[in-house]
Amino acid sequence: MPAARVDYIAPWWAVWLHSFPHLNLRLQPVDSTFTPQDPSYQESLLLLGLVAGICLGLNLIFITAYLICLCCCNQDEEAQTKQPKSSCITWTSVAAGLLCCAAVGVGFYGNSETNDGVYQLIYSLDNANHTFSGIDELVSGTTLKMKVNLEQHLARLSEIFATRGDYIQTLKFVQQMSGNIMLQLSGLPVWRDVSMDLAEVANKTTYVEYYRWLSYLLLFILDLVICLIACLGLAKHSKCLLATMLCCGVLTLLLSWASLAVDTAAAVGTSDFCVAPDKFILNVTQGHVNTEITRYYLYCSQGLSNPFQQALTIFQRSLTTMQIQILGLLQFAVPLFPTAEKDLLGIQLLLNSSESSLHQLTAMLDCRGLHKDYLDALIGICYDGIEGLLYLGLFSLLAAMAFSTMICAGPQAWKYLVGRDRSYDDIDEDDPFNPQARRIAAHNPTRGQLRSFCSYSSSLGSQTSLHPPAQTVSNAPVSEYMNQAMLFGGNPRYENVPLIGRASPPPTYTPSMRATYLSVTDEHMRHYGNEFPAQ
Repeated sequence: MPAARVDYIAPWWAVWLHSFPHLNLRLQPVDSTFTPQDPSYQESLLLLGLVAGICLGLNLIFITAYLICLCCCNQDEEAQTKQPKSSCITWTSVAAGLLCCAAVGVGFYGNSETNDGVYQLIYSLDNANHTFSGIDELVSGTTLKMKVNLEQHLARLSEIFATRGDYIQTLKFVQQMSGNIMLQLSGLPVWRDVSMDLAEVANKTTYVEYYRWLSYLLLFILDLVICLIACLGLAKHSKCLLATMLCCGVLTLLLSWASLAVDTAAAVGTSDFCVAPDKFILNVTQGHVNTEITRYYLYCSQGLSNPFQQALTIFQRSLTTMQIQILGLLQFAVPLFPTAEKDLLGIQLLLNSSESSLHQLTAMLDCRGLHKDYLDALIGICYDGIEGLLYLGLFSLLAAMAFSTMICAGPQAWKYLVGRDRSYDDIDEDDPFNPQARRIAAHNPTRGQLRSFCSYSSSLGSQTSLHPPAQTVSNAPVSEYMNQAMLFGGNPRYENVPLIGRASPPPTYTPSMRATYLSVTDEHMRHYGNEFPAQ
């Protein structure tokens, strides 16, 4: 066994992950050799996942302690302005959102890399499975031709050449060569079990990879949706969206740490395989396939001889000898026995077909094809696959940090929104500058029609210095305005009383002005009373 591989070198990240301490649940050291059937090795991978679970617990403890301190800390809100609070919450939310988007971008790349590596492994397994199945079909097909079809032709020729002993000896020699070919073919390994195992591994890998890829895709979408909900909740000052973000953020935090646990265990286990893949395959195939054959396909070096070369050489020589004997019978026996021509031509076609199968079998048994599939599988799973798992682990960490920040900033934003609503509630609802009052007025229009009572007094100068507001024409009786003026004791004031009739009332008059007003009104009624009757 060569000391080092020339055509495959494990990537540095696989070597780094392989160096992680492997401990069982009792914290005892475990061999880091990839042995998935060993319970101790399984416990070592499980312990790595539990480390992520411990980190999740610490994260939740930190968030809980922060929220408790936030609730118990009595700050003087009046001494602080709202703008610094809102700015701090805004910038914290923006930073958390950008971190979440960056995490999703890293996750998309890692998910794609892992998917490419796994499907390269599946493609290589399918190619190897096709090669093994092709070898079995060629061997079984050639054996069937030699055992059944050739025997039928030889039996009929024996009856035709019964009177010629030399021809009978030739037929027996051909039959002996056919036996040699079947003996060599029976010595070749049967790959049926290996092919079934590879097909099962490929099918299970495809099934698991599909749901793994889909699960991460849904997790990415969930993260982006939660970030969108957080942005909308802060922009629209919606408590409902903010509460939804907090609940979903806790769920996503749990999923992020869970995905980190799975990624860590999978990356370390795969790295243990990638550091020494040959050793694992030799252990698995031991007892099922000859070790010499396994080494031949794993290393495919010039120093290793083809274990099937002798069988293929005997096959070729026996087939060539049979063809020469049949050609001799066609040349010398057919003129004497014309009925033998059909069977001899049938044997010749069978031998030509067997020669074609021999060439295909030689190409399939060569190590270069299967070794290339083996290297492609290693490169796919050990380079792209593990690299993608590392990026997915980074995504989980960044997402956990982002949603931890959102969960910590959520109560601050909630407190700010509650304080903002309370500040609006302290303002009079009739205040036209109160946004809440405007919203109430929009839903209750009758409430928005407010009456205004404005008083105009003159205590600094004469009555002529006053400038009462312009009056509108009213059809209400004059006596109504006078009665309203008497309520103020005839003082020299001008008062806007509540609306009477359909128009605004005139101001209150002094006694002298009242007499002038009545005279003018009577004269006006005498001249225009008939033309404009009162309504």
